[in-house]
Amino acid sequence: MPCPLCRKEFVIPDDGLSGMQKNFFMEKLLSARERSAGEEVGHIAAACDTHKDKEIVMFCLKCELAICVKCFVESHKTHDCSDIEQVSMDRRKQAKSDTDKITELLKKIGRVLPRFEKEKNDLITRLAHIEGEINTAADKLIAAVERDRQQLLSEVELIKLKRVKQLETVKQEVEQHMALMESLKQYSDILLSSGTACDVTRSANSLHSRAEELMTFDVISHVDTSLASLNVIFTSSSLLCVENLVGNIAEEGL
Repeated sequence: MPCPLCRKEFVIPDDGLSGMQKNFFMEKLLSARERSAGEEVGHIAAACDTHKDKEIVMFCLKCELAICVKCFVESHKTHDCSDIEQVSMDRRKQAKSDTDKITELLKKIGRVLPRFEKEKNDLITRLAHIEGEINTAADKLIAAVERDRQQLLSEVELIKLKRVKQLETVKQEVEQHMALMESLKQYSDILLSSGTACDVTRSANSLHSRAEELMTFDVISHVDTSLASLNVIFTSSSLLCVENLVGNIAEEGL
């Protein structure tokens, strides 16, 4: 805030006005005022600074000096001068008026000061409530996202288990068919290499029939039919395009 005399900016210390630097000019002025009041009570006239033996009776408004008659004649007779008592009374009234105005202004300022503390406390309380609302909204969203994640992961796990089971089943069917064909081949090789003419004649028809039966089983077609094409696709939620999933903060009245 500015000094009321020199207008220089200063800051009130933490310990209040008592911690401010002393204004020696004001102290001197107050001291002179006390001496002046004592002189008026005792009816002792103030002596002129220039002419010590002369009494101050006038005040030069141009030079702002308290002067005696001799000063007036020598240096101030062309200036606007007035009776010292009248000037004193006028300026006392002006000072009294200024003091009253300052006092009233201080009262107004004093009534404003509590507003800052109240507004600060209200702001802290309101923002704490908003923080709680944000956390609640975010917690709900996090819980919903976690729930959806678990559900999606469960669906993926079911798809995986179902497909793996299909693969194992078809694999076993193919392996069984291969085992039958290998067994038939081995039997045919043994029969051809070491069987008697009677054995070959007796078994040839059954071997041929079994071979045709096994060869009519189209393994590739069976695999393609049993394992239909599977294409699992994940599409993220369009909410991810939103700037803020939880909400937004807006300031009003600014």
